[in-house]
Amino acid sequence: MKEDLQVYDNVLQLIGNTPLIHLNKITNGYKGKYFAKVEAFNPGHSTKDRIALYIIEEAEKKGILKPGDTIIETTSGNTGFSIAMVSIIKGYECILAVSSKSSKDKIDMLRTMGAKVYVCPANVSADDPRSYYQVAKRLHQEIKGSVYINQYFNELNIDAHFNSTGPEIWKQTEGKITHLVACSGTGGTISGTARYLKSKNPDIKVLGIDAFGSVLKKYHETREFDEEEIYPYRIEGLGKNLIPTATDFDIIDKFTKVTDEDAAHTARELARKEGLFVGYTSGAAMQGLKQLYDEGEFDKNSQVVMIFPDHGSRYMSKIYSDDWMNEQGFFDTKNEASAQSIEIIK
Repeated sequence: MKEDLQVYDNVLQLIGNTPLIHLNKITNGYKGKYFAKVEAFNPGHSTKDRIALYIIEEAEKKGILKPGDTIIETTSGNTGFSIAMVSIIKGYECILAVSSKSSKDKIDMLRTMGAKVYVCPANVSADDPRSYYQVAKRLHQEIKGSVYINQYFNELNIDAHFNSTGPEIWKQTEGKITHLVACSGTGGTISGTARYLKSKNPDIKVLGIDAFGSVLKKYHETREFDEEEIYPYRIEGLGKNLIPTATDFDIIDKFTKVTDEDAAHTARELARKEGLFVGYTSGAAMQGLKQLYDEGEFDKNSQVVMIFPDHGSRYMSKIYSDDWMNEQGFFDTKNEASAQSIEIIK
């Protein structure tokens, strides 16, 4: 990169160093200060750019990944997009096993980025041969010269955020952060960021956001995997029906669960009040913060950083579609359809 001219050799040089933005209106009346780490400013529009580049470059250094090889991964969409983007620049083939819960927007984006996509049923157990976990494993076994990223069970997922997201937040807050709020899916983002921040200040509280229908919160509290907790839910990239080893449960202080409906409305609220057009999991993070505030988690001295994982453009056919919201039963007298109508001039 030519730093004086801000000219870059390729999009990969734009990964990381995302802005920290002070939230004003949506936290109006709250004691303390609240900031969003807006990962949509990455070139692939999500935090997953960080792990895609880091894991692939580590594999290259170790000689695991060679020119012409195929990269395989399971994804709810964002990791797949990031891997496809990195693969284009570095010259690898890309095959992705995607959950059918992923929005059509995400799946179309993956195909546009040159990836071969296998759409797998979302509401099956992790060990079902049709699950995206098992499909990815099978493809890895069948395709010679392939590398399976396996983000759910890859320690490098944590390392990527320990080496980038954590230091960035520490520097941006001048070490004054008191709480980290982040969604947990694979767990890499929250775990790696938390490890770094707690290495600088062990008193920082790490608050995880989980979904109803996921096993993570109960496992954190009891270390028991309870299949009775599992049922279908709509939020993508949040929660799990298995226990990822890329989650460091010991570094997380507390979990709170959010509903599909509340997370969707809060994402829309962020757009209306803060001008931040962010994704479903960002809405979940903000909704989780609201619940934690009501539980008395923060005070006037709190400096809270939330990680907003991705961009709203990936959810146009879901939470930003009035038709979809209506189909889910998410509109009522309290939460009505978009206030701005569309008038067609003929």
